[in-house]
Amino acid sequence: MNKLTIAVGSKRGPKMAAVTEALAEIAPLLGDAVQFDVVGVEVESGVGHTPASRAELMRGARQRAEAVQRVAQQNNQRWDYFAGLEGGLDVVAAHAQHPVSPDLGDVPPCVFLESWAYISDGRVGHYGRSGAVEIPEALAHEVLENGVELSVAIDALAGARGIRDAQGAWGILTRNLISRQEAFRIAVIAAFAPFYSGEMYSRPRQSMKA
Repeated sequence: MNKLTIAVGSKRGPKMAAVTEALAEIAPLLGDAVQFDVVGVEVESGVGHTPASRAELMRGARQRAEAVQRVAQQNNQRWDYFAGLEGGLDVVAAHAQHPVSPDLGDVPPCVFLESWAYISDGRVGHYGRSGAVEIPEALAHEVLENGVELSVAIDALAGARGIRDAQGAWGILTRNLISRQEAFRIAVIAAFAPFYSGEMYSRPRQSMKA
């Protein structure tokens, strides 16, 4: 049995469960006898409590993974993979929504909830992303204009508490058709693709020519 350890830059239940579920599907693609151990490590993302752009989401995910790798080096831990997961918002401006419209007037931006992952083997790393769901204007206003943390704002909007560690904003907005955990699971599977489909990613450009 080839046992590999992946260290995740968080101990939150939905993130840990998402990685565990994703690895159960990924492990057979890496070898006949691969088994994963998942370790949670609390680290800082280095970005705001609610990232408000795709660039910030990607940076937060990568910096979590890099922070976990530093913990491994400092404590002489032989972990095989390092995972950073980051959730937040991506704001798409009106001109991007309507690129051929000369007069946009008061068209508001579209604000999407996204979940990102960054997976590194200590040498190279890759990004993966969930899908996206547009959030209500009232929720976007609270987070982007009033500076309220997304987890607090979604609790207030839904009239509940602790949503972040349950179904998350994803679950509230999609009526549990997609949970926070499921969104992160997809992001992790996508970020791992260059590792389990390495033959596709290593092809030289010349081989793609007709």
